[in-house]
Amino acid sequence: MTSTRPRSEPIVGRAPVDLEDSPLERENLRRRVSEALDRFLYRQDGRLASVAPEVGVLVGALRDLLCGGKRLRPAFGYWAWRGAGMPDDDRMVTAAAALELFQASAIIHDDVMDRSDTRRGLPAVHRRFGELHRAAGWRSDGEAFGTGAAILVGDLCLGWSDEMFFGSGLAADRLARARTVFDQMRTELMGGQYLDLLEQALGGGSVARSRRVIQYKSARYSVLRPLQLGVALAGAGRRLREAYDAYGLALGEAFQLRDDVLGVFGDPAETGKPAGDDLREGKRTVLVALATQRGTPVQAGVVDRLLGDPALDLAGVELLREVLVDTGALAEVERMIAAGTEQALAALDTVEVAAPAGGVLRELAAAATARRF
Repeated sequence: MTSTRPRSEPIVGRAPVDLEDSPLERENLRRRVSEALDRFLYRQDGRLASVAPEVGVLVGALRDLLCGGKRLRPAFGYWAWRGAGMPDDDRMVTAAAALELFQASAIIHDDVMDRSDTRRGLPAVHRRFGELHRAAGWRSDGEAFGTGAAILVGDLCLGWSDEMFFGSGLAADRLARARTVFDQMRTELMGGQYLDLLEQALGGGSVARSRRVIQYKSARYSVLRPLQLGVALAGAGRRLREAYDAYGLALGEAFQLRDDVLGVFGDPAETGKPAGDDLREGKRTVLVALATQRGTPVQAGVVDRLLGDPALDLAGVELLREVLVDTGALAEVERMIAAGTEQALAALDTVEVAAPAGGVLRELAAAATARRF
């Protein structure tokens, strides 16, 4: 059944137009990923329409969220495949695009848990549905409605990522090799999300525990697992798999450390979130752990008093930023990012990566840690 309801704007319709020099644009990958997502969601829109016309808002919310993606995870998966000597293949692009749905599930649920207001410059999905409830004047609690709807959209994304990946059209034996990696990625994410909740409940304070959170909540599924999916689908040999593992582990952590820095010091026009939002949410990042570990009792008291205050104003944000700078926490995280990036690039030098993938993976390392896409 094909839906006759008006559809939201196609994902490709809002793709950035000023990123010609980005490694994400090689072989027009960003647009091809967006087109694959658009085709998949069009089919899912029709399936949901068979349930009831009202359910179409779920796809609309997801489509708008996906418009803002940078397609970094599909890029790592696709170029890992190419680096194993495999040719360009639209089926591989489709499989890689499924990682955007996996990412969407993670950030939708993460925004619910963090009570975030915005994502990618738009209202977070739970806020979007809360506003829909209020605007319609429906009964019951609007916030609870928004939370429930967002959880459902996130669940759809998780199920659909599996459906899109394993329905990509690649040979069954190739997909079977990737199944273990995909399943492990899904389990790690849930474990990492719980560790993040636990750190906030415990009050953080340990750099080692904060690094464990970023590895399992974000770093692995952002870089390492997409690479492993690509080489599993390609049937690559041991040496290339080991090189990708070393590259992905080091770069994944550096990538998330950069994200943590941007969450505090980034430009809202680029991050899509208000200035200092991670501080209001009380995120127990490596940056914060270092500051409390190295700070004076007065500085530690400032962090304890202000971190996690949802009403934190810009003056409070600036005060916390000063602590992060004055304790040397920011400088140490920058050192860790540089070291991780260097380690990742060194791993690529240990093995032959088929052209042009080797060069693109190096460019992706620089883009992911500088966050200039």
